[in-house]
Amino acid sequence: MIHFSCEKALLQSAITISTRAVSSKSTIPALEGLLLHAENDSLTVSGYNMQTGIRTSVSANIIETGDVVISAKVLGDIIRRMPDSVITLSANDRNSVRFSCGEINYDDIVGLSAADFPDLPEVEDNFSITLPQKTLKAMIEETAFAVSTNESRPVHTGALFEAGDGNLTMAAVDGFRLAVRKEPLTKIDGGSFSFVAPGSALNEVKTICGDSEESVEITLGERHILFNAGKTQLICRRLEGEFLNYRNAIPRKNPIAVTVETKALISSIDRVSVVINDKMKSPVRCVFEQDKVTISARTGIGAAKDVCGLSGDGGGLEIGFNNRYLMDALRYAPAGTVKIEMNTGVSPAVIVPVEGEENFLYMVLPVRLKGGA
Repeated sequence: MIHFSCEKALLQSAITISTRAVSSKSTIPALEGLLLHAENDSLTVSGYNMQTGIRTSVSANIIETGDVVISAKVLGDIIRRMPDSVITLSANDRNSVRFSCGEINYDDIVGLSAADFPDLPEVEDNFSITLPQKTLKAMIEETAFAVSTNESRPVHTGALFEAGDGNLTMAAVDGFRLAVRKEPLTKIDGGSFSFVAPGSALNEVKTICGDSEESVEITLGERHILFNAGKTQLICRRLEGEFLNYRNAIPRKNPIAVTVETKALISSIDRVSVVINDKMKSPVRCVFEQDKVTISARTGIGAAKDVCGLSGDGGGLEIGFNNRYLMDALRYAPAGTVKIEMNTGVSPAVIVPVEGEENFLYMVLPVRLKGGA
């Protein structure tokens, strides 16, 4: 049994957040629902898909303590259609649910017993770090795009977190590119540690983190990771396996280094990419010369060429890139001007901000070129 009233905006927000961890289809019916738990002037809404769990709490007027599981889709559809006012929800001992708001009523909505909802994992407090939510959000945005989607190496479908020496470093790799991000830590407990968090879970962490200085605490357990951001918690499994020793993979003694305005290079690549699509694939061919790079591509659609100004001498180096991989690096680089380091047409290129080089690094493998553009 459960009985409470809550502002629609608060309830809808909690449902939206927790629904992100709900199974779309499960052999356990309760996992397609949300667990509502009312106690001590607080309503906790939980979603769980056996891999990732999200629970968030909002203020509510608790008339009767208790819990119930309701289909996430049905619950979301009902609340979304209610007016912007206080909504009252109650469930009897048969888990039959009633919603009311003003003259609007929904009766006999089918609920499930909370006993059918698996418990979210408990995370032992072995190691933990604390940093601002907006910092973690930025770190995820600037690395998670390089997380692998290839399940043959499951550990690379997540991002590596390394905490130690007062810093947090995140790294993601997919076999064609590498993104590394580093930031100072607000707080670290338990000494240095590392773990790999699933990319799918990190996309949800990014959503629950705000653009504020409020803190998020990351706790590492034996098998799970807990991200605690204000009144919302996300729990996910750790990915096991040996992550790439990325530091040894990064070439930093490159004889060619040029600097370029990020937006200008993005615009040039974007213009040339008009003739590239999923059916007509082609690398963008880049020729780095004194103070300019000529970018071109040719497919069955046609040919495109553009010139972008830069600072430095590329020595006539000709190198090809996957247009999307190069664009991603530039879009997520937290800088208006970047330095591109290169060696040969078949060696990885390294992209770092001109200012704050120690905070972000992106490496992309070239694509072998054929014939003329």
